[in-house]
Amino acid sequence: MISTIINNLTFLRLSYLIWLLAAFFVLIPGNPLSGQENISALHARIEGSINPAQVDLLENALTTCQKEGHTLLVLGLDTPGGLGKSMREMIKIMLNSQTPILVWVGPQGARAASAGVFLVAASDIASMAPQTNIGSASPVAMGGKDVPETMAKKIQNDFLSLIRSIAKSHDRNVDWYERAVKESVNITATEAAMKRVIDYVAKDPEDLLAQTGAHGLKLKDRILRFSRDQISLVQFKPGFRYSFLSWLLNPQIAYFLLMGGIAGLFFELSNPGAVFPGVFGGICLLLGLYAMSILPTNVAGLLLIFLSVILFLLEIAVTSFGLLSVGGIICLLVGSIILFDFEYGFVELPMNIILSTVIGVSVLIACALYLVTKAQLHPKSTGGEAMIGLSGVVLRGDTDPLQIRIRGELWKARSHNKEPLEPGSQVRVIDREGLLLIVESETDDSQPPKT
Repeated sequence: MISTIINNLTFLRLSYLIWLLAAFFVLIPGNPLSGQENISALHARIEGSINPAQVDLLENALTTCQKEGHTLLVLGLDTPGGLGKSMREMIKIMLNSQTPILVWVGPQGARAASAGVFLVAASDIASMAPQTNIGSASPVAMGGKDVPETMAKKIQNDFLSLIRSIAKSHDRNVDWYERAVKESVNITATEAAMKRVIDYVAKDPEDLLAQTGAHGLKLKDRILRFSRDQISLVQFKPGFRYSFLSWLLNPQIAYFLLMGGIAGLFFELSNPGAVFPGVFGGICLLLGLYAMSILPTNVAGLLLIFLSVILFLLEIAVTSFGLLSVGGIICLLVGSIILFDFEYGFVELPMNIILSTVIGVSVLIACALYLVTKAQLHPKSTGGEAMIGLSGVVLRGDTDPLQIRIRGELWKARSHNKEPLEPGSQVRVIDREGLLLIVESETDDSQPPKT
């Protein structure tokens, strides 16, 4: 009887010990049975218009996550929209990413408009900071104008099918996302969370990660849970390529590069051999044309600007009393005004920038035209043409050709009318044939020799 009681007590102690060990492994954070683990997240930001530079940033951020072993990518977003082509490329990258992508629209005052709505819908976890907004995803034409009716239906249906599929795949409010495309509706962060447009309202990326870890992030084969103490947030630093592309795709920079390239090439064409203006202008022009191949550029505006250069060059060869230059300035001004057809999300060129640039370029070209015209009218003082009219002294007249001295230099010469010339006589150059000077006797003693 006593032995039975002892055995029962021993069994109870072992049972309690097993339960304590199980509770330890299950409840203590970071152990393999609790489903919680330390998290390293990379934080990258997308600000401004959606363009190829942002596509490059997203690709580099995901590559960095894979190389450095980051578990998540937190993508800060503040955009008015941008290019539809770049938006689709980013959505493809996000949907096929092996690394979960958490989008946070912030900080306060930020927005996710137009193309930004699609990026939020395509994220694994969508969140917004307080006092932010999302919406206005209707497709628009260049310059923010409405798309013609037939084309509008095609584009809108294409956008609707895209946003419907990505919103449904993440169990979000499909009806609202459709209204954002059809009716350009806008809502705040709080409203978005209540209507299941986003998952959380988070004041900063750390808050987003804490809420995500508490609720759990569903991966392919498990639920990822973590606490705030287990989060390590690393800032992503874009490389030189992203910084350069962002700078280059600024419409004002692209416009300045185009104007600088045109001015440089004009100086080179009007003054051959200057070298530097041609090299500098060629580099600027190529960079400007590359940016304009991506930005919404009006071809008519570009052609008008190149026509202005042609008119300026013709001013050198044709006597138009300034009419060609006036026409060139008008073409330059009108071409600059209509150069860009801005889509929603791109900043327009301010009129003061256009006027100051056109005036500056016109003044530089006018100065170049003045210098070229002055050089053409001024008698030449160098080269072979400068020899005509100079006087010299015959050194040897018994040879053919003659030998004369002009400005301390020895030249071969031939008499114009084949008359004999005595050594020491004065002659004047009236023409030249290569290195052979054609001379005549200088009979007018009233004019001093030009030696």
